[in-house]
Amino acid sequence: MKVGIIGCGRIAQTRHIPEYAEHPGVQIAGYYDFNVKRAEELAAAYGGKVYESADALLADRGIDAVSVCTANHTHGEITVKALRSGKHVLCEKPMGISLEECRAMVHAAAENNRKLMIGQNQRFARAHVRAKELLMEGLIGNVLTFRTTFGHGGPETWSIDGGANSWFFDKESASMGAMADLGVHKTDLIQFLLDQKVAAVTAQMLTLDKRYESGELIGVDDNAICIYEMEHGAIGTMTASWTYYGREDNSTALYGTRGMMKIYDDPDHSISVILKNGERILYDIDQIQTNDNQTKSGIIDGFVDALEAGTEVPVSGADVLNAMEAVFACQKSSREMQRIVIREKGGE
Repeated sequence: MKVGIIGCGRIAQTRHIPEYAEHPGVQIAGYYDFNVKRAEELAAAYGGKVYESADALLADRGIDAVSVCTANHTHGEITVKALRSGKHVLCEKPMGISLEECRAMVHAAAENNRKLMIGQNQRFARAHVRAKELLMEGLIGNVLTFRTTFGHGGPETWSIDGGANSWFFDKESASMGAMADLGVHKTDLIQFLLDQKVAAVTAQMLTLDKRYESGELIGVDDNAICIYEMEHGAIGTMTASWTYYGREDNSTALYGTRGMMKIYDDPDHSISVILKNGERILYDIDQIQTNDNQTKSGIIDGFVDALEAGTEVPVSGADVLNAMEAVFACQKSSREMQRIVIREKGGE
């Protein structure tokens, strides 16, 4: 299978390209990046050719699939073009910058009989997979409340073009800040763990501390604090932050009728369960990935293996639409300072 890389920044260099290179069924055939030197260095290291534009790469009929790893505001346009050109697509999160754009991506995949997968890698973390199994088995009963958090010191130290003027901070390029970078992960995750959609949101998306080199506050949110009401009654908080300047927090806690479960909360145990009767159960499965500790994500293997087998990709674009509905509802809630209902509770 021949793949192309569109956008050769940090996420492509850290995840997509090395993981494609390790997969025995894949050849990286081409690269495009507005920084030609960056693309040329990757082609020299991993093989493949450099294209002068994304359109030129997509016009190559020898390429079967592409990873879209560009700035947020280009995800929708490039993905739709790729699908229409006959390519399968793995698009980085956030899926798009509007619900209409996300729906257009799903429609293009269906219309052209191509696969569209979104890089929501938290579903692949082994402790999250095991936690969902335990929840489905009823270990802590019915989940009543929860909190899920993703916070670190910000993208400026991680982004390939970092610093105070990173594209992550630019509203035109990024659309949203911490919400698009981190909140989309935890919104998708809580729906995955509980097997429930978000039914209503109350949110504040704020810019509290991050500044451009000029001293002005950045154009996007550096914190998003959201209340999620789930369709079958659970309620909890989702927090995304770029101002956790100490240790990164990528944890989830679930409180049920029979006990509580904490995931990636204890540095020594990936899942900690305390039941109503006082029994404590610890699971040592793995450690969550951090910006400073990158391990294999599972995203690339899941994408390639599904294409080889002719099966549905895990985390399809259609599957992520519900999470994006919640994300955009949070934008509206914050802007209008009111609770936003997405769907009726208790229904599908």
